[in-house]
Amino acid sequence: MTKNEYVPFISEILSVKKHTEIEYTFRLSYEGKVLPGQFFEVSIPKFGEAPISVSGIGDGYVELTIRKVGKVTNEVFEHYVGDHLFLRGPYGNGFDVTNYKDKEVVIVAGGTGVSPVRGVIDYFANHQEERVAQTLIAGFKSEQDILFRDDFARWSEQMNVILTLDAGEENDRHKVGLVTKYIPDLQFEHIENAVAIVVGPPAMMRFSVQGLLERGLKEEQIWISQERKMCCGLGKCGHCRIGSRYVCLDGPVFCYTEGKTLID
Repeated sequence: MTKNEYVPFISEILSVKKHTEIEYTFRLSYEGKVLPGQFFEVSIPKFGEAPISVSGIGDGYVELTIRKVGKVTNEVFEHYVGDHLFLRGPYGNGFDVTNYKDKEVVIVAGGTGVSPVRGVIDYFANHQEERVAQTLIAGFKSEQDILFRDDFARWSEQMNVILTLDAGEENDRHKVGLVTKYIPDLQFEHIENAVAIVVGPPAMMRFSVQGLLERGLKEEQIWISQERKMCCGLGKCGHCRIGSRYVCLDGPVFCYTEGKTLID
């Protein structure tokens, strides 16, 4: 019998962690292969479905960090530990960590853009022998908007972390200014052996990539994620089509050599 790709499976909510008033991480039961940067369709009968990036991967579970911004996600927030959600996926290509092994790794992320790269950050934090160096530049609007606070505390001991806010006053926990402010100061031992991942709002990604290119990285050394374009996951609805490419099938992760051509 042919599998119906539109039929979801049931997943139990194992834990729920609150980050902000509108952003929670749901740990959901899942057995199977999944990569950072891939996504699942989360659905609730009578309410619809929404594509959510994988923000954590573990033995027997995945984590999805969800923002309460619409009909489906509002209803998701009414579900708690022991309840169940419906999932389809995972979809997309995700981040292949082999592209970044034995490199000087730079990750630039803005806001919820930290979610899809959290798995990559964690991988090299936990496998430091597989990297030459690691720098994370992460930006949020305000201190109240910071996600993964416990992770940032741990990451700060495992790599060079620049946590910055759009406004406010600098302290020992964070700096102030857009993420692009700190790209020119990046130090590389051998820039030809550096790689960068950029995920966040479109304007932030555009100017961050520009800054990395000006710093000396080449286009083939940079990866981006077009996760904001994800929709049905199957390339059927056409929402994510840009030219001849479907972000949900061919991406959402692209090397910048191709990603730069995906002008919406």
